[in-house]
Amino acid sequence: MDTIPTQVIDVVQPAAAPQVESLSLWSLIIDGGYIMIPLALLLIMSIYIFVERCIAISRASKSDATFMSRIRDYVHEGDIESATNLCKMTATPYARLILKGLTRIGRPMNDVLVAIENTGNIEISALGRGFTWLSTTAAGAPMLGFLGTVVGMIEAFFALAAAGTSANITVLSSGIYQALVTTVAGLVVGIVALFAYNYLVARVNSVMSDLEGKTMEFMDLLNEPAF
Repeated sequence: MDTIPTQVIDVVQPAAAPQVESLSLWSLIIDGGYIMIPLALLLIMSIYIFVERCIAISRASKSDATFMSRIRDYVHEGDIESATNLCKMTATPYARLILKGLTRIGRPMNDVLVAIENTGNIEISALGRGFTWLSTTAAGAPMLGFLGTVVGMIEAFFALAAAGTSANITVLSSGIYQALVTTVAGLVVGIVALFAYNYLVARVNSVMSDLEGKTMEFMDLLNEPAF
C-alpha cells in the first residue's frame, strides 16, 4: 500500500477590507474654506435672534384673565388713576395700549382709537425687531453657499489643468466634494433662518390678533353705560 505524502496546507487568510474614510462634521467645515466663516456667523446670529425673540414674544403674549374686567370696574367707577396704575404694573403690550386709551378718555372716540392703534403699531414693530436679519439670511445664505461652490469648482479645475499628464479623477473629485460643502452649509443656514422667521411671524400675528381684540373690548367698554 502506497504511503500518502504529507503535504503542508497553507491557510489563506482573507484579504483585509479596504478602509473607508469617514467624513466628520469638523473636517467638512474645514474643507469648505473661508466661505464657511460668514455662514457660521449667520447661523449663530439667526439662532440668537430666534431665541431672544421667542422669549420676548412669550412675555408679550402673557395674558391676565381678570385684567379687562378690573379695567371695566375702574372706568365705570370713574377711578381712572387705579386703572392707569394697573396698566403700569401689568407692563404688557395690551396693557400699554389700554394705558394710552385711558389717557385719551374725554376726547372723541376716533381720537382714542387712533392713539391706541399708533401704540399698537409701535408694539408690533418692537416685537418684530431682527426679523429683517432672518429674512435676509434665509435668502442670502444659499447664495453664499453657491458662491463658495463656484469658487471651489474653479479651483478644482485649475488644479486638474495644472496637474497636466499626471491628472487623475482623484484630483477632480476631491476638489468637487470640497466645493459642494458650501452649498450644503448655505442651504442648512437658509432653511434654519426661513423656518425661524416664519415661526416668529406667526407668533407675532397671534399677539397682534390679541391686541386687536383687547382694543375692541376697550372701545366697547367706553361706550357701555355705567351702572
